[in-house]
Amino acid sequence: MHLRSRRIIMSAFLIGLLNFCFLIPSSQGANEKSRPALFLPEERQIIREFFYKPPSGLPPGLAKRSELPPGLQKQLKRKGKLPPGLQRRLEPFPNELEIRLPKIPEIWQRVILGSHVILLDRRTSRILDIIENVAGLITGQ
Repeated sequence: MHLRSRRIIMSAFLIGLLNFCFLIPSSQGANEKSRPALFLPEERQIIREFFYKPPSGLPPGLAKRSELPPGLQKQLKRKGKLPPGLQRRLEPFPNELEIRLPKIPEIWQRVILGSHVILLDRRTSRILDIIENVAGLITGQ
């Protein structure tokens, strides 16, 4: 093989290697991808503690919880799809709680629906996990 051919092959190899290196996600992204699509035990504990002992200055919307109609309640299950009518009733997680919890992939979202806490896939509205009747603990419901 000629020297020029070797240089061309080596240059192409190095360019390909550099392109590959920039496509590899950071270690944080790798951890998020390997994370199971559910509330981890430590997250469940933090969430329950937050709602058992609400911090001062809790937004008024979190103090009042209404139960869902039985037909909609039945549709709320792990790996189920969030009904379109309920998507408007979703409340964001309080920032004070969100910062206590481990990071999740950007395509997921933690939300509150009635007295339930839901881990939701933003793209598909699929319920990845649910903790039932936890948010009602603020008022003892």
